[in-house]
Amino acid sequence: MLEKATVILDSFSPEGGPFRLSELSDRTGIPKPTVHRLAADLVRLGWLERSGSRYRLGAKLFELGSLVPHRLDLRETALPFLQDLFEATRETVHLGVREGMEVVYLERIHGHEALRLPSRIGGTLPLSCTGVGKALLAFSGPELAEEVLSRPLPSLTPYSITDPARLRLALEKIQVSGLAYEEQEAAEGVSCIAAPVFSGGSMVAALSVAVPCERFGPAQLAPAVRTAALGLSRVLRGGG
Repeated sequence: MLEKATVILDSFSPEGGPFRLSELSDRTGIPKPTVHRLAADLVRLGWLERSGSRYRLGAKLFELGSLVPHRLDLRETALPFLQDLFEATRETVHLGVREGMEVVYLERIHGHEALRLPSRIGGTLPLSCTGVGKALLAFSGPELAEEVLSRPLPSLTPYSITDPARLRLALEKIQVSGLAYEEQEAAEGVSCIAAPVFSGGSMVAALSVAVPCERFGPAQLAPAVRTAALGLSRVLRGGG
């Protein structure tokens, strides 16, 4: 039963819901009566929330996730640099870490007019479709890159890279420049610049700034992203 409950919770990624019981049954392959019973238990535990006939992830999951020591420490250390990056650009800022072949978003800062993006705090997206994800992938070692390149590449928009040769070339460029560029690959009309964050010689996270395509100016945005990533890396290495 615990396995089936996990499958139900996983079905909310990356869309996030809300979903009806019939939709959860279709997404998980679990019979509707079983989904109904498990969903009721998950609501009682606070892992799901119910609004009318629809279910969405509950606040209890966020509370539990925020208690994971490494991620909590990283998020708290990164927050001043993310705030500085937001103040410098006035654009949407992300912090993400890698989990398997996905990026998990630990923080997102945006202004009053938030961009319509699939990213959300605690949510996941494919590494190959996002700026943060490509920065993480480029510096996670050749074994992971080869594993990702050997599989069908996911597509979030018509602009997502689905050709392994193109993605391989993009990763090589990121390794040289230290910056990852993403143009409408996660959300149409939005472009992004990301940079990896290091601690003790190992890549631990990546941060990015996402902007509407009409305001996308790499020459202005790239130095701000690079400065934030270098500053955070310096602190994580104990350099003050």
